[in-house]
Amino acid sequence: MTDALPLVLKKGEERRLRAGHLWVFSNEVDVARTPLTALAPGQPVMLLDSAGKALGSGYAHPNTLIAARLVDRGGHPLDRSLFVHRLNVALALRERRYAEPFYRLVFGESDSLPGLTVDRFGEVLVAQATTAGIDRLQAGITDALDKVLKPRSIVWKNDSGARAIEGLADEVRVVGMPVEGPVEVREGPLRFAADVLEGQKTGWFYDQRGNRDRLAPWLKDAAVLDLFSFAGGWGLRALADGAASADCVDISARAVESVRANAARNGLADRVAAHAADAFDFLKAARAERRRWDVVVVDPPAFVKRKKDLKEGSLAYRRIFEAAMQVLSKDGLLVACSCSHHFPRAALLEAVQAGARHLDRQAQLLELLAQGPDHPVHPAIPETEYLKGAIFRVLPA
Repeated sequence: MTDALPLVLKKGEERRLRAGHLWVFSNEVDVARTPLTALAPGQPVMLLDSAGKALGSGYAHPNTLIAARLVDRGGHPLDRSLFVHRLNVALALRERRYAEPFYRLVFGESDSLPGLTVDRFGEVLVAQATTAGIDRLQAGITDALDKVLKPRSIVWKNDSGARAIEGLADEVRVVGMPVEGPVEVREGPLRFAADVLEGQKTGWFYDQRGNRDRLAPWLKDAAVLDLFSFAGGWGLRALADGAASADCVDISARAVESVRANAARNGLADRVAAHAADAFDFLKAARAERRRWDVVVVDPPAFVKRKKDLKEGSLAYRRIFEAAMQVLSKDGLLVACSCSHHFPRAALLEAVQAGARHLDRQAQLLELLAQGPDHPVHPAIPETEYLKGAIFRVLPA
């Protein structure tokens, strides 16, 4: 690597990397031999063990807990050629699984491109650089994306909260043809509009698509409540899969307008009610009005963003799941989800069970849910497994 600097690890600290992980923490670096202070944020490095044996190439950051990320175990330069190879490998997986070009193309560490996310919306790609290393390499990644996919537009939607940790400013810019307004997402038989410029994350949540498919057999003639609905993915898909009606609830007025627009786009407006409300407040009012739904989907934002938030966040999940059960019909289904990595699957099941017992009800676990195959899990990196959920049948005790 022409501009790569050596970064030597302390004795024995290479074991996690050799086991498959890609992160080096700051206390694992031998700063006496290779001071982190000598590196710029995003600096390409060659990682070496204490004996000087190469572990691979990556990039470093002198001011963050994760001091370096391993990108290539062969030590190849972080250049367009490497990115083209990685993108082709990632693309091969998605094309085996999905008939249409709507999916997460790159899922960071799981696709050996730590710090990079790319979602595909047909001829429009939305990329996010969440680390200084990837931020520094955007030009080469853009060239590689253009070579592999020849998109009409690449939106660099660099507004993730993770960028602040890396000392990076937010920016949203478009390479190629201008993107004016939302782009189309195809999911099941429906066509959604995704705001890839100003919407949440990259504009759509592909990770739940397979779970929406799995809910389909349970929906015939059901009344569905979709909490934290965003653009209506769960609620509108439910209608397309046999539900009779759907109420979609989101605290964002903008999201609620998206639900209405997507319902109209798919000829479902007469069976959808969209509500701009806090989910907890909506459920409290619904209980007072004795409203009931056959299926309630609870798909909230992360309540446990950091490990130290686990106790408080676990209580929030317990509260929302319990409140959702209180508006279920007698033989209803609860879809309980969490996108918090630090909230384990066992804790989610426990939260639902505790809520059911507090209400003197019985919860039957029907199906476990997880992120889709376009968000593959790296077995050596637990952080890549973040989405978990389950479909429960809730009965009187």
